Amino acid sequence: MSQEATASAFAADPGPYVLTQVTNRIGFIELDRPQALNALSTSMIRAMQAVLDAWRDDPKVLAVIVHTRHPRAFCAGGDIRFLYESYRAGDQAAIDTFFTEEYRLNHAIFSYPKPYIALLAGVVMGGGMGISQGAHRTGGLRVVGSTTRMAMPETRIGLFPDVGMGWFLARTPGALGRYLAVTGETIDADSALYAGLADVFIDEAARPALLDALQSESFASGVEIVERIRGAAAASDEVEEGAPRSALAVARAWIDQHFSRPSVAAILVSLESMQRDTADAHGAWAEQTVRILRERSPLSMAVSLEAVSLAEGSMADVLRRDLDLTRSSFAQGDVMEGIRARIIDKDNDPHWRFARIGDVSLADVQAMFRSPWGAAEHPLRALPD
Repeated sequence: MSQEATASAFAADPGPYVLTQVTNRIGFIELDRPQALNALSTSMIRAMQAVLDAWRDDPKVLAVIVHTRHPRAFCAGGDIRFLYESYRAGDQAAIDTFFTEEYRLNHAIFSYPKPYIALLAGVVMGGGMGISQGAHRTGGLRVVGSTTRMAMPETRIGLFPDVGMGWFLARTPGALGRYLAVTGETIDADSALYAGLADVFIDEAARPALLDALQSESFASGVEIVERIRGAAAASDEVEEGAPRSALAVARAWIDQHFSRPSVAAILVSLESMQRDTADAHGAWAEQTVRILRERSPLSMAVSLEAVSLAEGSMADVLRRDLDLTRSSFAQGDVMEGIRARIIDKDNDPHWRFARIGDVSLADVQAMFRSPWGAAEHPLRALPD
């Protein structure tokens, strides 16, 4: 999810916001809900799932491309205002349905048997990460550009990096995934490439011509389509020069030093020590990072760090755990207060369950991971490992 996505309830929002077509043996999925920054509704999730199911074994479809024509956002997440209102109304079934179907879609993309290509521009947060990151596992591509702004900013609203992102964050270099999960910081295209959360760079201005070419040139396989897109990507020397200069690359040693600590409390102590004792760029970065941590939900940060630590298994396991955590985040976590403060009232003064980072115990964190379902009843029990 993402705090950026604040559209009205999807139950009252049946618009055709997912446009699909097959052209030149390529299945195109176009997100077309600009008034909500392409935030995902249940109807949009179902439309994407249905068309991916239809194309899975269709020999007339060699590859799938998901994109948008709207420059502000590829997809800013899901409809968190709807989830807030549903919880206040006692409609747990609506919340469970949204997350269950979203996570099934995430898994379907992750395990898709044909190349799935995501053209990422503008805001890519929360659910937008969920419908794009899996492209890397399909033999497809995550294509970023100069406007791409990528994040899992959930700790800002008392949630955690869901949509299977723990799996990807756990596999970033060093402690980058732990840093991104805890802070929820936004990264640009160069940092996404550096972290392994993007594959190639194609400037947005070049994409219309690329899409035209993909709809007219001859392709015999999905691999050829992927290679055509790689060929359109920025020159390798440009990418090689850009990624090492990225903000994540510059801060990499500092991130590894502090965010490899076993708990958020230990991370904070390490940062504060550097902030106090060092008056150089490292100290200034530590000071800024301490400010960020003090704005986030202490419980959510601890849960997010643990979720990344536990994400070494299968994507199915990660998504089942994500669904468990959505239940506890609403029932006993900070997400309702975070949405209230950031989205509903916009006072930016959340009263978190724990006032201080050091107040969160291991038992508090472990309690958040308890599933309300037995293994045989879990809504995502059928996901193949």
